[in-house]
Amino acid sequence: MKFNRLNSIIFAGFLSIVGVLIMQLLMLNQAYSFEKKEFEDKIHFALQDVVKRIYRDNKTDLAITNQIKKITDDYYIVNIDDVFEHQVLEYYLKSEFQKVKLGIDYEYAIYNCGTDEMIYGNYVSSDSGKPEKCENCFQKNEGLIYYFGIRFPDLRHKFITSLGQYWIYTGILFLVLIIYVYSVFLLLKQKKYTELQTDFINNMTHEFKTPLSSILIASQYASSQDEIKNNPKLAKYMQIITNQSHKLNQHIERILNVAKGDAKWIELDKKPINIKDALELVKENAILKSTKKSVVKIEIPSKISVLADEFHFNNVLYNIVDNALKYCSESPEIVIKSVETDKGITLHFSDNGSGIAPQHIDYVFDKFYRVPRENKKDIEGFGIGLFYVKKIIDLHHWKIAIQNNENQGITVSIFIPKKDVV
Repeated sequence: MKFNRLNSIIFAGFLSIVGVLIMQLLMLNQAYSFEKKEFEDKIHFALQDVVKRIYRDNKTDLAITNQIKKITDDYYIVNIDDVFEHQVLEYYLKSEFQKVKLGIDYEYAIYNCGTDEMIYGNYVSSDSGKPEKCENCFQKNEGLIYYFGIRFPDLRHKFITSLGQYWIYTGILFLVLIIYVYSVFLLLKQKKYTELQTDFINNMTHEFKTPLSSILIASQYASSQDEIKNNPKLAKYMQIITNQSHKLNQHIERILNVAKGDAKWIELDKKPINIKDALELVKENAILKSTKKSVVKIEIPSKISVLADEFHFNNVLYNIVDNALKYCSESPEIVIKSVETDKGITLHFSDNGSGIAPQHIDYVFDKFYRVPRENKKDIEGFGIGLFYVKKIIDLHHWKIAIQNNENQGITVSIFIPKKDVV
């Protein structure tokens, strides 16, 4: 894997989280060992005091040492080396364990030298739960006569539960690591998609510019021919082709820059623009392009003008009208109205199309998003038209909204604040 800056940051973050997690596991292990030793010390001291009390009752001196032998973590053998009663033993066990606050279950068995077997004593529970006795879990110890065995069946569970906060911290760190890895996976996946998107845009730009360059060269060559120069009508047509080709080139450059996310690159050149005049020009071009029998009604006063970038404002109007014509029925009808208030002017573009499904209407301004339609193969587009419109509206600090009409079609609304109305 190539270690660029992003990969280095990801790798460093991963190592940091793993390092913290390892430290937490070491602390957990250390805490477990400490807790285990603390419990073992309590058990040892309590059993030692039980032995002393039995010797005191028998009025004998301790003749041996190391009476307590740990067989396993939860099983101990206690060599009394003197006679004792099991009732007395149980009472001493309860009282001594209570002194050291060892609130765990235990069970004991006493060796019977007459039958040479361990006789089960009792299961002492710290709560009212049903005990799970294990009478066959006590093993004999050769060479001893007066002794008893004691088990702590829940001792390991007690170790684990006593470290509750450490387990919580460890679990949180594991969760953080999982989220980090998943986020990195999504980041790298998104990065791959972004690179593919950039390649697509670059290739699309090239594919657009190649035929456009050929058109410009051919139109310039044709304009220089005497047959064209001597025919005013043909000369006018050639001039229109040349001008529109240059304009199309500007469209490609600017729209694709916006599509790539370079909205900050756009610098607006605001100047007063008559809305009705701009809409009339857009209407003429859109109807000329459309193959349907279209009707565009402009119900806006002639006096209304706004401060806007002429090029981008015309593009916004054209995109909205062109979309309405494309996605309408065989007889599109578009009505453009304006509503003026103290806060500004709102332009409403209403059509008689099929509308947009509610689950898709919130995404129509997203880049490369196209609303699923049955005839989508028959309608050209890359899903950047309304994205471009939204970007330009935002750069002007205006507002745009879209909603389905009650009967049929949709209405696109553009709010222009009072400060931009001249």
